[in-house]
Amino acid sequence: MANAYHHAMSSARRFGGVPEDTLPIHNWFDGSKAFTCDFRHRALRHHAEGIELCIQLFGPTITLSTGKQIPTRWVAEQHVTEDFGWIPSFIDWARAIKPQPWMGRTPKIAMLANSADENV
Repeated sequence: MANAYHHAMSSARRFGGVPEDTLPIHNWFDGSKAFTCDFRHRALRHHAEGIELCIQLFGPTITLSTGKQIPTRWVAEQHVTEDFGWIPSFIDWARAIKPQPWMGRTPKIAMLANSADENV
């Protein structure tokens, strides 16, 4: 799919209503393009856990302009499936990340306490 509106057009064909009915959901999924405009933006929301977050944000159902209620999950799963052909988990994405040394570094507690004292 090229962009959120194309996903919304697909939703309208599949579930009824008009593209604007589901466009906010599709815009949310693709909103991560604001951070990186290549495929890596999908790592933030295009997975099973992202679908669950979408349901929490938009509610369990949406009402189409026709008055028909459909599960938000249907729209969210459609978006991810159209982009990948399947629904990965966040772990699928995490396994693909090449660990770097800086990712595991944590400051020592004593250093944090000392810097907090200096800022008081």
